[in-house]
Amino acid sequence: MNQESSKILGLPPKHISEEMGTLNTVLDQGLPFKKLDHNILIATWNIRAFGGLTEKWEADGSDSPKRDLHSILAIAQIISRFDIIAVQELKGDLKAFRHMLKLLGNHWSFILTDVSGGDEGNDERIGFLFDTRKVKLSGLACELVVPNKKMDEIKEGAFERQFARTPYAVGFRVENKTFILVSAHVLYGKKAADREGELTAIAQWLQQWAANMKSFDQSLILLGDFNIDRMGDPRYEAFVSTGLSVPENLWNVRRTLIDNQTKFYSQIAWFENQYKIPQLSIRYLNGGVFDFGPHIMKNAGLSPFQMSWRISDHLPLWAEFSTRD
Repeated sequence: MNQESSKILGLPPKHISEEMGTLNTVLDQGLPFKKLDHNILIATWNIRAFGGLTEKWEADGSDSPKRDLHSILAIAQIISRFDIIAVQELKGDLKAFRHMLKLLGNHWSFILTDVSGGDEGNDERIGFLFDTRKVKLSGLACELVVPNKKMDEIKEGAFERQFARTPYAVGFRVENKTFILVSAHVLYGKKAADREGELTAIAQWLQQWAANMKSFDQSLILLGDFNIDRMGDPRYEAFVSTGLSVPENLWNVRRTLIDNQTKFYSQIAWFENQYKIPQLSIRYLNGGVFDFGPHIMKNAGLSPFQMSWRISDHLPLWAEFSTRD
């Protein structure tokens, strides 16, 4: 917790400070260190209903929302370990987000979409947070909108409307490397088949972008919450239908706090050529998830479901890349 933030939020109780110290040790053990001129750590995290905030260190049974200053401190500690993080389920109410920025400090910046309209949009934004000591914007920011004349070309009957929450693409620069991150939160729908149209449309749109020599940048990384149940199901096949590839060491990692089975909800993927060489300006090194569940609010007696409203029901999924040729 930086000095400026402590003046604004106040000092946490002793047991929370001690917990944050333990959390930092666990983060040291579980994640690569951020190294200038060497690597870049990119993550994606759906932070459940990240909107309002109860402005006290520990919310009680009568408080709504349950997310409190303790929660925000823990979320900020985790986010600070990455260079760039794509965040889904940011809400129209940015109170919790703004408090988190105070905790991260002045060297952190962000770029967000406006809220998605309509019931299916769920008052959500998509955003990127990045550490400006290493990361700069390269100049591109756009939302994915499929032209009307292309709608009929995408799997008849599967995609009959625009995205409920339009995927968000932002260009970044680290040292002399540029790349584009495309973040998405696919609509869950009433049944699993409802997701296939959006997944197919995203995959086809990105393939066309990556193949277009006139594009702003062809080094594309897709990341976010795609609500894919399992590897090999129709949703996964739609996701990889145009050549997107998921690193093998991310195939079997658990991505959610509540479900002990391996769900493929959160993903990080990119295109490979016919020789299985990633079409990226940066080189993939390693990846994984950070399971915060055993390390936060251990003595509060919370169920995973209760914890999900304070932190999230999703675990942050990360990938480490080398910036060296």
